[in-house]
Amino acid sequence: MSESSLPDLRLLQLFSPNLPTGAFSYSQGMEWALECGWLKNESDTRRWLQSVLNDSLQYLELPLLLRLYEAAESNSQALFQHWSEWLYASRETRELRNEEQQRARALLSVLKKLPDSHHWCELESWQAALLASQLAGYALAASHWHIALKDLLVVYSWSWLENAVAVAVKLVPLGQTEGQRLLYEFSANIEALVERARLLEDDDIGASTAALAIASSLHETQYSRLFRS
Repeated sequence: MSESSLPDLRLLQLFSPNLPTGAFSYSQGMEWALECGWLKNESDTRRWLQSVLNDSLQYLELPLLLRLYEAAESNSQALFQHWSEWLYASRETRELRNEEQQRARALLSVLKKLPDSHHWCELESWQAALLASQLAGYALAASHWHIALKDLLVVYSWSWLENAVAVAVKLVPLGQTEGQRLLYEFSANIEALVERARLLEDDDIGASTAALAIASSLHETQYSRLFRS
């Protein structure tokens, strides 16, 4: 294997569904949206996903992941901590904040158990930031493994989309074919989404996905549920 292939393989591993961070156990409000009748079919699901992609990933997760990566590249612990806390503070409900920290903790645990972790001092010295948001762990790992920034942003977006569609297939329910159709449609727009997110200034960062926040807060007391959010 050529050495130049290794960052690509590390990127695939970092966002693999097999990575034990529990991504599959969160619906981010979709479970309650189904319960109350907001999501009934493929068309409703498409609108929901499009809204989150446009209003949350584009204006919050992606620009913050970019800044966390750049802070790691410049070895700026202060900036890394700042942007990690910014992301955590932007989560609008208790469930979403819990998800952020639980997945961050799981990712840090995985990184610490990798064979070369003893050469990776930031896993200890930057631990507060790494426990505040899962994006901090992704950014630090990508920098450490020399993964290109654009590749990181594109594959993160794909990973979020793939998980959201998998949730919809289980809940709405959608057939596997309908799920693949949604993945095919949205994946064509990911690169443009990433490029728009990369152009945002610091003051433009922030998202308010009201329906998701309402659904997430009401999911906390939903009587019967499969997912943790």
